[in-house]
Amino acid sequence: MKTGPAVSIWRSIPIGAWLGVLPFIAFALMFLIVPTLFLVSSAFVDRAGNFTLQNIIDLGTEQVVNAFSISIRISAASAFFGALIGLAMALAIIRGRLPSAIRSTVMTFSGVASNFAGLPLAFAFIATLGRLGLVTVILKTVFGFDIYKSGFNLLSFVGLTLTYLYFQIPLMILIIAPAIDGLKKEWSEAASTLGASRLQFWLYIGLPVLWPNLLGTLSLLFANAFGAIATAYALTGSSLNIVPILLFAQIRGDVLHNPGLGAALALGMIAITAIANVLYIVVRTRAERWLK
Repeated sequence: MKTGPAVSIWRSIPIGAWLGVLPFIAFALMFLIVPTLFLVSSAFVDRAGNFTLQNIIDLGTEQVVNAFSISIRISAASAFFGALIGLAMALAIIRGRLPSAIRSTVMTFSGVASNFAGLPLAFAFIATLGRLGLVTVILKTVFGFDIYKSGFNLLSFVGLTLTYLYFQIPLMILIIAPAIDGLKKEWSEAASTLGASRLQFWLYIGLPVLWPNLLGTLSLLFANAFGAIATAYALTGSSLNIVPILLFAQIRGDVLHNPGLGAALALGMIAITAIANVLYIVVRTRAERWLK
């Protein structure tokens, strides 16, 4: 009995390879696929356990739309500024002829800071830039400048965006560093030989090569910020109407308790983050051909 090429490829994979990837498959099933299927089923069930489309319809209410709007704007702002600052720092430590010790220090710190979020990060910013934070008090007592009277508020759109930048910038550095390393030295030497300036090299060679990676990284940073709940909840509580906090209120709240709507909100977040991650994967794959 003849088998197709696809079946032959599957059969040619050794059993040891399947055993090696088995933990990942189990992890994905338990913590990604099964919870997602549970959310899908819960989004179409009312409080009495009956099938309903009301939870999906309620996603169009003003409160939910505003929550998604604010969340998208915060995620986009933190992704844009995180990518911009992170790119500048990565170029400085990799292409700026700084000592290798500085690069290793920055990369090590970035690996730690990119995973530093949640309650510890919120407390750190409150202790630093809160109304009685260290930097706030120093600026007020030493320089006579009150940042809160000037309009700054840590528990606001700007404050949450600034907090997100703490882990967005290091993540950008970690992701974009291999792409910058992929810019071959011969390219800049050839451009210099032909009379191109450093600005012309970056405008016509460097940035066009890095552009797909930058777009993909922006998508990943957006998804990273959009799904963050612990930091936002610990920092702002219910003072800022964003999707993760609204979702938490629907699932665990006493007044707004509606698990079905919470599941629908979670589905909306999954859809948006999935689109951002798929865009990152597609753009990243297309960009890899330039860095080989």
